[in-house]
Amino acid sequence: MFVLKDQIAAEQVIKKSRFRAVAIPVDSEAAVKAALAEHSDPSANHNCYAWRIGNVYRFSDDGEPSGTAGKPIFQVMEGRQLDRTLVIVTRWFGGVLLGAGGLVRAYGGTAAACLREAALEETIPAVTGTVHLNFQELEMVRSKLTSQVMARITGEQFDHEGCLLLLEIPEIHAAEAILLVTNLTRGRAVLKLDDGG
Repeated sequence: MFVLKDQIAAEQVIKKSRFRAVAIPVDSEAAVKAALAEHSDPSANHNCYAWRIGNVYRFSDDGEPSGTAGKPIFQVMEGRQLDRTLVIVTRWFGGVLLGAGGLVRAYGGTAAACLREAALEETIPAVTGTVHLNFQELEMVRSKLTSQVMARITGEQFDHEGCLLLLEIPEIHAAEAILLVTNLTRGRAVLKLDDGG
């Protein structure tokens, strides 16, 4: 999956109708609502959109015939493997009817033109977890976790016995990380993943 580095916009005129697409990075439904309020133009005929955050997604035709605007925008986003993204395509009607196929091409095409120019950053699915290590094991295990399974230490909580490491581990290395901790500590420490693993 990929995320947008920055907001980006593109515009085109199709049979006298003006279409403007804006792609916005979002990280919550509240951010989506705020961006829709900010970027939707009340003077336009239609403000159609699609967004996705993780496994949650929505799209809207905003008065256009069903399936001719929001879904084509969403399909373009899916094709680019975008996550945490909102794309709004606004239309100012120019007097020429486009028909269902024309609308699909116009909305999808405007979204595609916008996203073609977007700077993207790949996201690596990760899981979070914790492991408590005694002082003797701490440095060695921390070093191996970061170098061998690309774990990122997001926090440390020290107590009289050692340290609780808060970790973010690439999903593809989760099982390897659990085995690594078990082997390095001879089974004394257990890496607990927050997803129940």
